[in-house]
Amino acid sequence: MPRPGRRAARRGAALLACAVAVLLAATACTSAGSAAARPTAAGAQPSGTAVPGHGPLRWHPCAGQLARLGAPDCATLSVPLSYADPGARHITLALDMVPATAPASQQQGAMLVNPGGPGASGLPLAPEVAQGLSTAVAADYDIVGFDPRGVGSSVPALSCDPGFFAGDLPDYVPADAAAAHALENRAKTYASDCEKRFGWLLPYMTTENVARDLDSIRAALGVSTITYYGFSYGTYIGQVYATLFPGRLRRMVLDSTVDPTGVWYADNIAQDYAFQGRIDAFYAWVARYDSTYHLGATAAQVRAAWYRARTQLAAHPIGGWLGADKFDDTYLFGGYLDQVWPSLGYALSFYLNSGQTAGLVDAFGAYGTQDENEQEFAVYNAVQCADVSWPRSWARWTSDTESVYKTAPFQAWDNTWFNAACAFWPVHGPARPLQIRGAGLPGILMLQGTLDAATPYAGAQDAHKLLPSARMVVVEGSGNHGQSMEQPADSCVQDYLNAYLATGALPHAAGLVNATCPAVPAPVP
Repeated sequence: MPRPGRRAARRGAALLACAVAVLLAATACTSAGSAAARPTAAGAQPSGTAVPGHGPLRWHPCAGQLARLGAPDCATLSVPLSYADPGARHITLALDMVPATAPASQQQGAMLVNPGGPGASGLPLAPEVAQGLSTAVAADYDIVGFDPRGVGSSVPALSCDPGFFAGDLPDYVPADAAAAHALENRAKTYASDCEKRFGWLLPYMTTENVARDLDSIRAALGVSTITYYGFSYGTYIGQVYATLFPGRLRRMVLDSTVDPTGVWYADNIAQDYAFQGRIDAFYAWVARYDSTYHLGATAAQVRAAWYRARTQLAAHPIGGWLGADKFDDTYLFGGYLDQVWPSLGYALSFYLNSGQTAGLVDAFGAYGTQDENEQEFAVYNAVQCADVSWPRSWARWTSDTESVYKTAPFQAWDNTWFNAACAFWPVHGPARPLQIRGAGLPGILMLQGTLDAATPYAGAQDAHKLLPSARMVVVEGSGNHGQSMEQPADSCVQDYLNAYLATGALPHAAGLVNATCPAVPAPVP
């Protein structure tokens, strides 16, 4: 499913600017990491001020990167580890808020936001949303971000093997049975390490519990209903929340929607085919600019060049650590955001045409490392593996992957190994995913690109069918993941988003496509 941290929004655009500068100037550039204020011990509230109208939470000034991003207020909230036993062990969630600035009579309450993952920090998203919406609409809401259980600044932060991604990793595409067996054992070991370090937490790392945490935040804010705005996996949190607490939603925006009927094994297979379409589109785009990149004048020639680079890196990793696996992780990001295609094209061109490796190294630092944050990876597996039962036969996984690989090789094995620990996970989820129910819900706004690979269009329409009060704005021809926070902004999408959040207005056309917007034009080198 959507990988942690891959909601392609302002963060992606900032990385693009950095990477292009690096690749053209051949100089080093690094992106500052998040330095969010750490919460106090589990169950404790930091010293601070209770904000009138915001319940018993004690808010205090945010520090570090969050403050620089524009989040003024931070807090922590103690929630039950198990909602079936709320008087037992508790864990702590980290929150931040960009308060409403409109006159009190115009304010529209709390808007909780989530960027997806599972595993992505939600704290930076609150200031991102505040800056991305129209000024007037943002002023109406208390925009609240949160790190879900196990994530980032929440306590505990789940981590199973901090060194899991160190050095050159095994090639995702196994060359023979021995290589496949080694990768299988790697997944088994990771699952075992998670059980050893956090076995007490793993049974409770489910989307249903995250949705219940969402409602605990609502209660702590002292409000009867919330607006919810979720991206990618965050849309599944929203669907689950709507099913469990339909009377507590005022409005909901679902941007790039997860198919709830395929959670999670089938959804991952659907992704493989969709990402093949995205990398093929990248090859065709590079071929269009052959006078710039000199990698071939046809998509087939560029594809051959890409695989030539991959073969070379498998045999001779850059610096002994950037091999075929990290090359795959780097170019996967291009499937989420086509605005990074110019920098990815330059990196490949420099490597193949002049032997320069700095471009690939910097592109990996900007894009590929998002797949190699072990803490996010741990949460990603913990949630997906516990949400629902996965196939426990490794022969089934192998057979399915080999079948996909025949026509969609780009992500077939990569995606398998990213999820492989679920075949050996100590927690056995239910046989079927939660049945999403749409009764009793307010009007919902859905935003979806037709070529989105992380949350494919057909799956988003499956969700739409289960949410009869939803209206979908379809961005025709867009493969970007996250339609409403793109850079450059899609003014058509923004108009629908701001109108809905301001007044509840939704498009009126009947059927599953209730309005359309044109895609943002493809980038130019």
